[in-house]
Amino acid sequence: MNSGLRKEYLAALGLETWTLRGAATTALEPVASPAPFNEPAPVVAAAPHPGLQRTEEAPGGMAAPRETAPREAAYDWPQLRARVAACTRCGLSATRTQTVFGVGNLQAEWLVVGEAPGAEEDRQGEPFVGRAGQLLNAIGLKREQVYIANVLKCRPPQNRDPVPAETTECLPYLDRQIALLKPRIMLVVGRIAAQNLLRTDTKLGSLRQRVHRFGAAGVPLVVTYHPAYLLRSPAEKRKAWEDLKFAREVFARG
Repeated sequence: MNSGLRKEYLAALGLETWTLRGAATTALEPVASPAPFNEPAPVVAAAPHPGLQRTEEAPGGMAAPRETAPREAAYDWPQLRARVAACTRCGLSATRTQTVFGVGNLQAEWLVVGEAPGAEEDRQGEPFVGRAGQLLNAIGLKREQVYIANVLKCRPPQNRDPVPAETTECLPYLDRQIALLKPRIMLVVGRIAAQNLLRTDTKLGSLRQRVHRFGAAGVPLVVTYHPAYLLRSPAEKRKAWEDLKFAREVFARG
């Protein structure tokens, strides 16, 4: 992204102009001389919403991995993409324009997980392509450096929240994407995505600024607001910027 366009995006966020330090790499460079960082203990999940499945916490406070259905466990990327494109497991298959599988670098160390496709994503078949995607670029996550996916692969009508049965049917696809990618960090944006991956009903504001762990590998997971929410709630943009800096510090420290 050229510097002029980035300044415009950052102006929309209400943030001061910033620049990345050092040469570009396949992963984001850490912020120079970050403050000392002590990783906090993961959040203890609150009681789940009725009907929302959850896993028990594994020793050490990590969420135990969800068992991936055998029909996905052996799929490679092309097989998984084809399976998602043909999926009819829930009623969303009748209302979608197309599925939205995911996009990005298959060797990326960053995985960004959103909630569900919006109208523009449903038309183009790619996540984070509208104004929300522009804000994602503005805060320093370039598409060639990350992989981006959603909890749901189909758009719920009128962008409503997904029902438990829809997330239950779709989450095995995301689980397999995570297993194939093996990211070093997960940035989870939005309440729906965070609550489903962490198996909790805890409010998003209470999940921020903490290091959670996902799956048997204990992948560091950081939660923030969805870019689309920030467009509706400009006062929260500064918090999202702090979340990204926090995620960069976690990533830099392995």
